[in-house]
Amino acid sequence: MSTNPPSNFAMVSHPSFRLGDLLLKHTSLTEVQLGEALEIQQNEGGLLGEILVRKNMILPHEIMRALCLQLGISFIEDLKANEIDPKLVSNIPINYAKTKEIIPISLETDALGKETLVVAVSDPFNESIVDDLQVLTSQNIRIAVSTSMRIQDAINRVYERSNSNLVGQIEGAFEETYDLEGPIDILEATEDDAPVIKFVNSLLFRAVKEKASDIHIEPFEKEFVVRYRVDGVLYDIIRQPRRAYAAISSRIKVMGELDIAEKRMPQDGRIKIKIAGKDIDIRLSTVPTVHGERVVMRILEQTNTVLTLEQLGFNEKNRKVIEKMIFSKHGIILVTGPTGSGKSTTLSACLIKLNSPERNILTVEDPVEYQIHGINQVQVNTKIELTFARALRAFLRQNPDIIMVGEIRDRETAEIAISASLTGHLVLSTLHTNDAAGAATRLIDMGVEPFMVASSVLGIIAQRLIRKVCMKCREAHIPSAFEMQELGLTQLPPDAKIYRGVGCPSCSQSGYSGRTVIHELLIVDDTVRSMIVKRTDGNLIKKAGIAAGMMTLREDGMNKVFAGMTTIEELMRATHSEV
Repeated sequence: MSTNPPSNFAMVSHPSFRLGDLLLKHTSLTEVQLGEALEIQQNEGGLLGEILVRKNMILPHEIMRALCLQLGISFIEDLKANEIDPKLVSNIPINYAKTKEIIPISLETDALGKETLVVAVSDPFNESIVDDLQVLTSQNIRIAVSTSMRIQDAINRVYERSNSNLVGQIEGAFEETYDLEGPIDILEATEDDAPVIKFVNSLLFRAVKEKASDIHIEPFEKEFVVRYRVDGVLYDIIRQPRRAYAAISSRIKVMGELDIAEKRMPQDGRIKIKIAGKDIDIRLSTVPTVHGERVVMRILEQTNTVLTLEQLGFNEKNRKVIEKMIFSKHGIILVTGPTGSGKSTTLSACLIKLNSPERNILTVEDPVEYQIHGINQVQVNTKIELTFARALRAFLRQNPDIIMVGEIRDRETAEIAISASLTGHLVLSTLHTNDAAGAATRLIDMGVEPFMVASSVLGIIAQRLIRKVCMKCREAHIPSAFEMQELGLTQLPPDAKIYRGVGCPSCSQSGYSGRTVIHELLIVDDTVRSMIVKRTDGNLIKKAGIAAGMMTLREDGMNKVFAGMTTIEELMRATHSEV
């Protein structure tokens, strides 16, 4: 949570005042301190308010208070969350409240009986907030100002109380016993079903509706929190008192066929459900923590629809190279990136391109995310010791043309995959590394001989998923000096179209809708091959790739920013370690 004042508060001038004069009049700032700050601003640039805060000459809330006095806006230094009626937030999504840093605090009625909703904000210059709130609440709005920290704290407390009625609905059903046989359609729940069952069903239904990829249910000392991961980012959905947690976790464990009596050891399971006729496969994981079992559910919608490389976001130049590479008769192609970066989706797009009756294609995955007609897919099952390595050995006796290995996790799997690629098979697989150049050194670190890596690997794709700006609420954005510095630019390309998301009901006030791939493609040519054999550092391999024309993750992302597909903020979030 930032302690810096909003950028609007740090402006040097305003149509009706000068910031320095205001601060001298309404705060403890001295003429000497102001002069020193103005000199720094003249020599180094930057915003006056930020310089004053950085030099500890003034506190952020003092800037706010001074501006509020000048503008005639109430400044609330002590925001009392316990006195705010939870009903006031019923029409305002918590994601919007947190993103915009706003919280309704009271409802005023004038002499004529006309009601006005008073809302505390951290940035009174954001005019769109008033318009949004009028639409969300259908009420007149008057703003007051408080600090970011006070508002965020109030949001957590007030929204927690607004959801507390749910506990009363699910209490009294905790002694219920549950029996599930096969997939269930959660929309078939009736009024006679236990409230705890309806609560869990509603969590699953809402997660699928909002296109969440994961549900996190986390117990703490006095409460438990439900969070959804949407487009790669976690959002708080609900906070409940701790007493409701045992029944909910037990219900979920029963659905996943786990041992509800075992609370000391991690457990893994699967849940198969139907939502509006759609088959949903959920990977369930529980881990014991200090305050109880933490539950994570990974949602996989069973679908035969696989996007093409172009639809995923691969640029035309690299797409053509990849499509040519995957039609090689032998060798190994690796896709790297962190968990949740779309590696399996990219491999599935490649398999769709390769899928034809004359090719024998086998895959081993954990889990099978996309079911592709005409391709034989095997699911890893550690309970019966069906591992990647064991499945790979069996595949080599099945006369395959193409093998896809969901992930190379250990030396045994790596050696079998590389041996297969050297004996007339095309192998596609994934690896967890930060960039393309690091994949070769990672395989060597696993224990694979460098000459085997150099002679087998054809190319390495590193990728990330970044959120696309919402097309319905995006607005033109002029990058700040800080953003230009982060991008490493002194000026923008002449045809650049840069946007940012404002937030609207269509994107749940996040400003983003959907995701796209940013990537880099390292071709293992003779230069790179000789460097791998010599165990050259990954950074040097990356430099060799760039010299040969490789576009880095950050550069591909910048092109998507300039094309108006995503935002500078999102690019910086996704590639902060790639600079």
